[in-house]
Amino acid sequence: MRFQHSVSYAALVSGLATALLVPTAAHAQAGEAATQDTDDGTIVVTARRREERLVDVPLSITAISGDDLAASGVQDITEIGQEVPNLTLEVSRGTNTTLTAFIRGVGQQDPVAGFEAGVGLYVDDVYLNRPQAAVLDIYDVERIEILRGPQGTLYGRNTIGGAIKYVSRRLPEDISVKVKGTYGSYDQADLIVTASTPITDSLRIGASGARLSRGGFGDNLVQPGVENYNKDVWAARGSIEYDDNGFFVRLSGDYIRDESDPRQGHRLITSLLTEAPVLDDVFDTRAGLTVPEQLVEAYGGSLLIEAPVSDNITFKSITAYREDKSSSNIDFDSLPSEDLDVPVIYENDQFSQEFQILYESDNLNGVLGAYYLDANAFNVFDVLLSTSFLGFNAQTLGDVDTKTWSLFGDFTYDISDQLSLSVGGRYTNDKRSARILRTSFLGGFSDEFGGTGVPIAVTSDFDGSDTFKEFTPRASISWKPDENHNIYFTYSRGFKGGGFDPRGQTSQTPDFDQDGTVSADEIFDFLKFDPETVDSYELGWKASLLDNRLNVSVAVFKGDYSDVQIPGSVGVDTDGDGTNDNFAGITSNAASADVNGFEFEGRALVGKDFAGAGSRFNVSWSLGYLDAKFNTFIDNLGNDVADERVFQNTPDWTGSMSFNLGLPVASGMLDLISSISFRSDASQFESPNPFLDQDGFALVDASLVYTDDSDLFSIGVHGKNLFDKRYKVAGYNFVTGGQNGVPFESTLGQEGTLTAFFGDPRRVFITGEIKF
Repeated sequence: MRFQHSVSYAALVSGLATALLVPTAAHAQAGEAATQDTDDGTIVVTARRREERLVDVPLSITAISGDDLAASGVQDITEIGQEVPNLTLEVSRGTNTTLTAFIRGVGQQDPVAGFEAGVGLYVDDVYLNRPQAAVLDIYDVERIEILRGPQGTLYGRNTIGGAIKYVSRRLPEDISVKVKGTYGSYDQADLIVTASTPITDSLRIGASGARLSRGGFGDNLVQPGVENYNKDVWAARGSIEYDDNGFFVRLSGDYIRDESDPRQGHRLITSLLTEAPVLDDVFDTRAGLTVPEQLVEAYGGSLLIEAPVSDNITFKSITAYREDKSSSNIDFDSLPSEDLDVPVIYENDQFSQEFQILYESDNLNGVLGAYYLDANAFNVFDVLLSTSFLGFNAQTLGDVDTKTWSLFGDFTYDISDQLSLSVGGRYTNDKRSARILRTSFLGGFSDEFGGTGVPIAVTSDFDGSDTFKEFTPRASISWKPDENHNIYFTYSRGFKGGGFDPRGQTSQTPDFDQDGTVSADEIFDFLKFDPETVDSYELGWKASLLDNRLNVSVAVFKGDYSDVQIPGSVGVDTDGDGTNDNFAGITSNAASADVNGFEFEGRALVGKDFAGAGSRFNVSWSLGYLDAKFNTFIDNLGNDVADERVFQNTPDWTGSMSFNLGLPVASGMLDLISSISFRSDASQFESPNPFLDQDGFALVDASLVYTDDSDLFSIGVHGKNLFDKRYKVAGYNFVTGGQNGVPFESTLGQEGTLTAFFGDPRRVFITGEIKF
């Protein structure tokens, strides 16, 4: 475990933001055949670690091809959430690249070290341990798969809600050079150059560089030249691939430098102390915090080895390492006042190793494997809480080590041509060690952030560890009346490890046994939270009809969600004067819940060759419903408030519809693509808030793309959020009142913090791509 005074709490952007810049595929089981759409319309995925038709997999999966993503002008992962049922993907509050992900109501909003994600993100089978740097830019990806429901057997760690898989392309066999440029609204100007060449018949090398830039959607009105919601990224990646008669090796590495300005919030109320009014433009801010400098640097590499052992057995090894450091300034109150100002630094590193033995035969297919992860997340952040000359500051420092190992297996046996049985399980040993230090300062920021604050008290000093063990089984049975229909029933369990509240304050520990003293065991129990689990039951039907021109998927599911981890922060009055002059984290396994619903997806080739050879008309649609309800919810006062709590970031209804009209024009194809997505009302936190919660809304996108028949060049015009809808994606709330004539009152700081972050406004941009 590392313990030092030089690191933070902000958004860290890892080199995996460009992990898809180079077409380096997971050769793995999928091989060259594992495209999302084959020529006859069959959809192929690798959700069960092997190549299968989507219709054959007894799981709820959405697979989106890289070609479809490029044609629609999709530029980062959050846009995927618009078309997948019961999925929420948003940029976390106060960051540029930290991902908030929820699937079927299960996820994690708080990105602080010590809290684990509930949705696993994988890039070519490499698990990303932290949500920072997970708002990935999308280039040259083969496809993206979204697996809904617990994936605790095959994917294991923190896939209690589901998993998102990036599958990138392999290097081509011939010399290839590709240049792609983008120019559009807010001075967006992107340039991506990708090149690869064979060295021998078996050895290929490739590299890519990217410059991604865009002006801000708004401005910082008190810091001239500083924009809000801008983008300023340099990135590079290289890879080497060796492929000889099924023996495949890929070595890849990447680097990223992100100098985007801090993303600051928009105040929703007049400030309580200085009476600063609400700004007209939701993308503008008055945030005055300037330290530390906003900067993210990250790098990493991975080594994939796949070796055939026999006609039936393949051995696979995946080794990966990542390291990153970021610094940022988050001004909670979004004002020049030195009140609730949070300078932050984050460091993260991880090493992972996975071994797989894959077996394939006529009627038995499956995988045995072992996984190991050694990761560290280290952060320090100050919280300046007072506008007075005293400059009260509370610093939180956390150093969290995670060591995880697991053994897993999953096999499918075809009992007959129509009936198959799948069983699997994973045993996980998850050890969490935490060092938590809370220090109070007077006189401003600590020396970590160039301040002269004087430490006056240590309010929390904790060093502890615990191990969490769990067996997560899976079983399913599939009945196929014929090769184009699959009716299945699946049971699966998901598990997310426990830990220690990184914002916890040991001095707030109650005397649980009422013996007059607070023991070390009581402090340990106060800061610790246990694992959470989901038992999921799913009944589904998949069909490929009309010679693969119509594909449908329907699923109904029931989830029993236990020991739900509820993190949060509250103001604390440490000196008894009636005013909160500090804050404390409160995380507990406060709830149990039912998460039930259904999902429907369809894709149809409505017309073909109706306006000349190659013309086509495709329609896709999705609909998701979620009935997520807490059965119990024990608050920090010991009361059951389940009737007053809701699931955060989880609308009841999600839906989308899109069409693609392709017409032959001149010597190429012109595609007109349009889509509309809808999300019903959603709450930002477990406690509904009429000021922060988002009403239902719809987004409309459109693209017009021309591609030459030779596939050597394409040009497109893309419009996003065409009706310029304003919608909230995150926020901070440290006030009470504001309704029924009750004035707002601050619960932390003096200005009153009620700020929101918004999704992208209307954007129009042109893309052009040339291949040599």
